[in-house]
Amino acid sequence: MSKKLEISNKQYSGETELNQIVENACDMMEKIYLEGDYPKLMVKRSWSEHNPIIAGEMALPGAYRWYLKREIKKLLEKGAEITLFPSRPRVEMNDPVLFDNADEDEWDITQKKLFLFSPERIDISLNRLEHYTGTKPEDFQRYILFTNYDMHIEVFQDLYPDCIKPDRSVQMPAYHHKLPDNKGFSLVNIGVGPSNAKTISDHVAVLRPDALVMVGHCGGLRNHQEIGDFVLATGFMREDKILDDILPLNIPITPNHMLNVYLKETLDKYSLTYRLGTVYTTANRNWEFIKKRAVEQIHISRSLAVDMESATVATNGYRYRVPFATLLCVSDKPLHGKPKLSGAAQTFYENSKEMHLKIVIDALELSKANNPEGLPNSSIRAINEPLMGGPE
Repeated sequence: MSKKLEISNKQYSGETELNQIVENACDMMEKIYLEGDYPKLMVKRSWSEHNPIIAGEMALPGAYRWYLKREIKKLLEKGAEITLFPSRPRVEMNDPVLFDNADEDEWDITQKKLFLFSPERIDISLNRLEHYTGTKPEDFQRYILFTNYDMHIEVFQDLYPDCIKPDRSVQMPAYHHKLPDNKGFSLVNIGVGPSNAKTISDHVAVLRPDALVMVGHCGGLRNHQEIGDFVLATGFMREDKILDDILPLNIPITPNHMLNVYLKETLDKYSLTYRLGTVYTTANRNWEFIKKRAVEQIHISRSLAVDMESATVATNGYRYRVPFATLLCVSDKPLHGKPKLSGAAQTFYENSKEMHLKIVIDALELSKANNPEGLPNSSIRAINEPLMGGPE
């Protein structure tokens, strides 16, 4: 195999030849990586007046081959010229330089999504992803669900008895319903709290998933909510504090509109009771112990539910340009004399677990049917980063 591959739309005359060219490019990237170098892509886009050349290095390209195939194919169909070659020797995982080259303080958040992460960051994140979840990065599917509860894992395994499971006891076990081209679902039990939510979304993001959905429980904050009602987040009060030093609080974080549309349609299909609004995310599980201060913030933000993960996942989805949404189920009403107590909580869990997961999976099936190659992403790109097909 040559050490350099140059491809363009002049080299194919039909869909079959185009697909083979893309497969060859992905094969070469994987071969370069396995032989000890980072593969580098240089893309010349004649339609871009101000930014005609984009480039970046890859690591573990086999883990997200589906994504590379999709993006390279779209670039070629648009008329791009692509050059692929070995860039530099891979940095060993125990080399102190690894983290110098993965430092987010040096990170260009406006970088094209294809080249958003350095290869060192990809290497360390996918290594840690396998460590935390007990499953291989290539087992992850395009649509990733996060939960806090084993009961959702049980429902997922009932739905997909042949799903890939962790190979050992781990901190955040993952389960994967695998479909061709990674169009299935992955479910990760991330545990409780914003720190875990940041950890998992930091690492999952390098796989460039098509959607992240938080499937969690919450405390209902409004008079006219009942245990078992659903909450579809339209905004987030970031009281978790986890990402405040990384992304300023004055940046608005809103879920993906189309994901919310599909979730709302599914809730309506099942005639379920739900409310749309702001979710208040806190790092303090016992926030009721500082009730006066917390309630003041809740009132100002007009929040209708409180949880410990949603805003964190949403903020990282924004940072890494992954479409995200949150569907919560009211498990308690601590401000209305219905705190989460063991007996009542167990009854609620048993009654809600199957429907909760089914709503999200049905909504994602809608998304897949309407957007087979991923959700429109104009809402998660910067003003100086137009869509691939738009004027630049």
